[in-house]
Amino acid sequence: MKKVLILVNHDVVIYNFRRELVERLLDEGYEVYISSPYGERIDDLIFMGCKYIEATIQRHGTNIIEEIKLISYYRSIIKRIQPDVVLSYTIKPNIYGGMASSLAKIPFIANITGLGTAVEHAGVMQKISILLYRMAFKKINTVFFQNEENMRFFSENRIALGKHHLIPGSGVNLNHFQPLEYPSDKTIEFVFISRIMKEKGIDQYLEAAEYISNKYAFTRFHICGFCEEAYEEKLKIMQEKGIIKYHGMVRDIRTILAGIHCTVHPTYYPEGLSNVLLESAACARAIITTNRAGCREVVDDGENGFVVLEQNSKDLIEKIEKFISLDYKTKKKMGLNGRAKVEGKFDRQIVVTTYLNEISNISNLK
Repeated sequence: MKKVLILVNHDVVIYNFRRELVERLLDEGYEVYISSPYGERIDDLIFMGCKYIEATIQRHGTNIIEEIKLISYYRSIIKRIQPDVVLSYTIKPNIYGGMASSLAKIPFIANITGLGTAVEHAGVMQKISILLYRMAFKKINTVFFQNEENMRFFSENRIALGKHHLIPGSGVNLNHFQPLEYPSDKTIEFVFISRIMKEKGIDQYLEAAEYISNKYAFTRFHICGFCEEAYEEKLKIMQEKGIIKYHGMVRDIRTILAGIHCTVHPTYYPEGLSNVLLESAACARAIITTNRAGCREVVDDGENGFVVLEQNSKDLIEKIEKFISLDYKTKKKMGLNGRAKVEGKFDRQIVVTTYLNEISNISNLK
């Protein structure tokens, strides 16, 4: 039985966005190992048939001792499992998993799910990251990119040249995320779905929510996602004032989208390709988002939503007001346009098939 080892920094990275790939691998007889910090989705993955190996990853840590420990940890599990191929997602599993796979001479496929702030901005951390990527990806088989801007950055910095492959993000499961009935227009409901952190544009969303809700009594603003400590008190106060409704982590986002007219995603974080936008569009919801890599690929301005300037609350307010001013039929049509767009370009089966082909090519070469 062939073995696949998957390295990630969070269980949701696999279960929510790569579950279909895991299912296909299991169906085709692969033994699938997943290395990740423990989370509630791990039990679901084990139930599917995966084998789990717990990992400790400091997602934003820079302690050199902890980083060396992670490389050593990956080396030890690769030596023990002897996988036929290693798949990795997110920055640290990509870099340190790549180094460990290279030392063990195991085929390796990485997915660039976004550059991260350290790599996007010029400086010492960017130079260090480029050096680490060059070392990690020196013997890599394939590097998957979710947007052209990230792929261009790797090309310009001569990282894994000739191994690049562009895919439509994580894709979206079009059977799971079906068009939802459009809600009535007695109220106009907006939602922010993301980790609640500054770079995701939460400050701009909250400013817009306060202004719009005071001006238009029929509007409602929802927030879903894990809240970083810095925003806990602010959300509590704004909810008490009736400006927002905070739902916390939502296991099935379709239950929220069913009552929503438009998803607002004012991020300026270095995205790969936004799953929030893909899932919202697949459910036939209009989207308002920033004109940056990872977001612009999903929105056609004026067709299935609106584009806003980064870190610009005034522009966000104007675009929300523009959406409010549309008649009901046009709002609904925007959502349907989004569904048509993801059907044509972002079906998750495209991503699954591409992965299976790459893994099969590696197996044939062995």
